[in-house]
Amino acid sequence: MTTAMVFEKTVPGQFTLDGYKKHFSDFLDWLKVASASQSVATLVRARARFIDEVLQQLWRHYQLQQHKGLTLIAVGGYGRGELHPYSDIDLLILTESRLSREQQEQIGQFVTILWDLRLEVGHSVRTIKETLTLGREDITIATNLMEMRFLCGNQPLFEQLSHEVSKDNFWPSKDFFQAKRHEQQGRHAQYHGTAYNLEPNLKANPGGLRDIQTVGWVAKKHFRTRTMRELVAHHYLTEDEYQELMECEAYLWQMRFALHLEAGRNENRILFDYQPAVARWLGFGDDGKASVERMMKRFFRTVQRVSELNEMLLQHFEGNILKSHSKFKVQKLDDVFEQHGHLIFASDKAVFARRENILKLFWHIAEQPQIQGIHSETLRLLRQVRRRLMGDLQDYQGCRDLFMAIIRHPQGMDRAITLMHRHGILAAYLPAWRNIVGQMQFDLFHAYTVDEHTHRLLKNLHRYTEPEFANEFPLCTDIVKRLEKPELLYLAGIFHDIAKGRGGDHSELGAIDAREFGKMHKLSEFDTKLIVWLVEQHLLMSVTAQRRDIHDPAVIAEFADKVRDETRLNYLYCLTLADIRATNDNLWNDWKGSLLRELYLGTQKAFRRGLEKPMDLRDQIREHQTEALRLLAETGITEDRVLPLWAKFKADYFARYNPKLIAWHSENLLAHTDFSRPMVLVSPTAMRGGTQIFVYTADQPKLFARMVAALDSKKVSIFDAQIMTNKDGYAMDTFVVLEQNGNAVTSTSRIQSIKKALEQAIGQPELVLNAKVRVNKQLKAFHVPPKVVFLPGKNKQRTMLELAALDMPGLLATIGQVFAQCEINIHAAKITTIGERAEDFFMISTREDQALSADEQAILRRVLVEQLTDVTEG
Repeated sequence: MTTAMVFEKTVPGQFTLDGYKKHFSDFLDWLKVASASQSVATLVRARARFIDEVLQQLWRHYQLQQHKGLTLIAVGGYGRGELHPYSDIDLLILTESRLSREQQEQIGQFVTILWDLRLEVGHSVRTIKETLTLGREDITIATNLMEMRFLCGNQPLFEQLSHEVSKDNFWPSKDFFQAKRHEQQGRHAQYHGTAYNLEPNLKANPGGLRDIQTVGWVAKKHFRTRTMRELVAHHYLTEDEYQELMECEAYLWQMRFALHLEAGRNENRILFDYQPAVARWLGFGDDGKASVERMMKRFFRTVQRVSELNEMLLQHFEGNILKSHSKFKVQKLDDVFEQHGHLIFASDKAVFARRENILKLFWHIAEQPQIQGIHSETLRLLRQVRRRLMGDLQDYQGCRDLFMAIIRHPQGMDRAITLMHRHGILAAYLPAWRNIVGQMQFDLFHAYTVDEHTHRLLKNLHRYTEPEFANEFPLCTDIVKRLEKPELLYLAGIFHDIAKGRGGDHSELGAIDAREFGKMHKLSEFDTKLIVWLVEQHLLMSVTAQRRDIHDPAVIAEFADKVRDETRLNYLYCLTLADIRATNDNLWNDWKGSLLRELYLGTQKAFRRGLEKPMDLRDQIREHQTEALRLLAETGITEDRVLPLWAKFKADYFARYNPKLIAWHSENLLAHTDFSRPMVLVSPTAMRGGTQIFVYTADQPKLFARMVAALDSKKVSIFDAQIMTNKDGYAMDTFVVLEQNGNAVTSTSRIQSIKKALEQAIGQPELVLNAKVRVNKQLKAFHVPPKVVFLPGKNKQRTMLELAALDMPGLLATIGQVFAQCEINIHAAKITTIGERAEDFFMISTREDQALSADEQAILRRVLVEQLTDVTEG
C-alpha cells in the first residue's frame, strides 16, 4: 500500500520551504484523523513511506542523484520502515570515495533543509570501509546497519555494503549476542532494573520496546531473517510467544504514538502531565486518575510479559542455540528439580501439575545461593501453568507450607522473592497482591508502583541481615539479629500497602487481609496480632518523627503509649526505615535517619524507665509455654515433669525468652542434679545473632561482676545480657557474646574454656576483680561521654540506673567491678549495644537490700563516670 492510498496529497512539485512545511502539517493532521480508524502499525509505516517520498524528492532537488557514487540509506527504526509521529530519522549517506567540495555542499544543503523542516535527523557520511570499521567497534552502529533499507542513489553500492554486513566476520552471532545482552544490562541498570516507575520510558525501560527489539536482533542476526515472524519456523519462538510479543508491541506502539501526538515532539517518557490525554486517546475514558490507573495497569502488565519473554528467549538463545549451557555441571536437587549451572531446571514437563511444586521451585532458589534464575524451558512451563490456574495458590495446604518456609528462610527475601514477584507468583499466591500489580500512586513522593515499592521494601529488610551491609544501618542490623521471628517483619511488609487503590484507609483494610492470612496460615494469635498492628500503624513512626517535636518528653510518652512495648518498637523501626527508603531513591537522607533513630532511642529509654505496657502478654506467655512443651515432648520430657520447674519462674521469664531457649534451659535444668553447683550452658551454634550463655546458680553478692570479669578474661564481647532471679532466689542470667571479629563462638575447645572460666568465677566469692577497658582504633573516632541517670521505680527498695557510654571491650566488666567496690547488688539488668553506643539499665540496691540514697547515688555516679572517662580520654 502506497502512502498516496492513505494520504492523498503528494510531495509539492516545485520546491519551497513553506510548501514543504505545509505538506508536513497536512500529513500530521491526516495522521491524527486517521488514528481513529486505522491501526498504529499502519500509521507508523505510512509515516515512514511519507518520509521516503520527501527524502527522495529532496535528493533529486539538490541533484544528488547525478553523483553515481552516493547512496541514501535508511537505518535503525527508520530502516525497519517504522516511524512514530516525531521519531528521529537515522540516515547513512554511503559514498564510493572521498567527497568533492561540490558534493559536500550539496549534502550539507540536503541535511540543512531537513533540519529546517524540524525533522530530528541523525546522519553520517561514510565510505563502505569506514562504515564497516566503525560498525565492528560499536554495537549500536552494527545494529542499525542490520536494518538498513535502500532509499535512492547507487543501489549496487548499497548491496555491496549489505553483503559485507551479513558476513559472519562482521559480527559473529555469539559476539553480537553477548554485546547486546551487555548493552541491555547497562540500560536496565539506568532504570534500577525495573519498569515499575510511575513515569516510565516506553522505549528504554526494562520490558519496553527496546527489549522486544533486542530479542529480534539477536535471533535475526543468527538466523539471517528480516522479520520476527520468521523466527517461529526456526523454533526460536513458539506461535503463542510470537503472538504475545506482537500484542505487547502493539500496545506499547499505541501508547508511544499517542504520547508523541500529545507532547508534539519525540518524547518516550510518559510523564504525569501526558498520562490523562494518552489514556483518553487509548480509550480508557476521561475520568482522571481512574482512567490513568486502567491504562498504566495494562502497561505494567505488558512490560512484565515483555521482560519475562525477553529473559526466557535470550536465555534460550544462549543455552540451546549457542550451546553455552553444555559446560555447566548438573546437580540433582530432588525428584523433579535440577541445578544446571546457575539456573534451576525442571526435569519433568508435568512438574507443575502438582501446584506445590511451583512454590518448591522458589524454595530451592532460596536454599541454593548459586541459583540465579529459572531455566528457559522451565520458565516456559511456569508461564503455561500460571495461565491455567483456576484459583489461588494459597488454597493448597502444600503451597501454604512452602510459602511460609520461603518467608522464614534466611535467604527467602533475596533472589527467591524477587523472582516470585517478577514472574507473577506472588500475584498467583495472594489475591490481594494481584490488585496492586501496576497500581499507580499519584504523588511526587512515590517513585514506584505499589507492588514494586513493596518488593523494594522487602529487599531493604533483607539487606539488614546481609553481612556486607552491616555498617549501612547498624542499628537495624543489630535489631534484626535479635528478632525471634523476622518473618513477621516480612509479612508486615507484604501487607502494609496491599490495600492501596481500593478506597478507604489502606492501613485498616490491609490489617484485615493480614488477619485473614494469619488465620489461613495457622499463625499464632500473638504473631497475627503483631503483624496486624504493624500494618495498621506502619505510618505512625515516620509521621511522629517528621511532624512532631521528638525532643518533647510528652511526644515521646504519647508515642510510647501507642507502641506499648519494646518488641513492637523494634519491628516498627525496621519496617519504617525500609518503607521510607523504598519509596523514592532521592528522598532518603541522613536527617530523616537521625530523626527516626532519636525517636527509637528516646522511646526505648522511656520503656526501660517503666512506661512499657506489653500488649497481649498473656497470649505471648501462653504461646511460648505451649511451643516449649511441644519441643520438650519431642525429647521425651512430659508436661508433669516440666510444670513443677516452671512454677519457680516468674512470668517475665516466659515473656523474655523464646520457646526454643525455654526448652533448652528446661531440658538441662531437669538433667542438672546438684544445684549447689552452678549450671552453665553455652550454645554450640549461633542463636539470635550470637553465642548464648545461660547461667543458673544461687544468687550471691558480686555475682554479676565476677561473671562479666570472667567473660572479659576470655576476650569475648558481650553483645546483650539479661539478669533476673526466680522465686527461689536463683539467678537466671543470659549473655549473648561474640568473638572480637564479630562472629559467634564456634570452637568446641573455646566453648569449654568459657564455660570453665564462668564456673570457677561463680565458685570463688572472694575472686579479685581486675577488669581493664580497651579502646580500639576504630572506636576512638567516636565521642560518647559516659552518662549516668538514676530513675524513679515502682519498687521502693530498688533503684533504677541508666548508663550510656562508648561500647568498648571490657566495659561491662569495669561496670561490674565498680558495683562490687561500691557494694551494690544487681537484681535485674538489660544490656544493649547499639552501634558504637552501649545503653545499659540496671535494677540495683545497697548491700542492705535498700534503694540507694541521694548521697549513695552521687558517689556511684561519680565513680562510674571517672572510671569510664579515664579510659576513653586516656
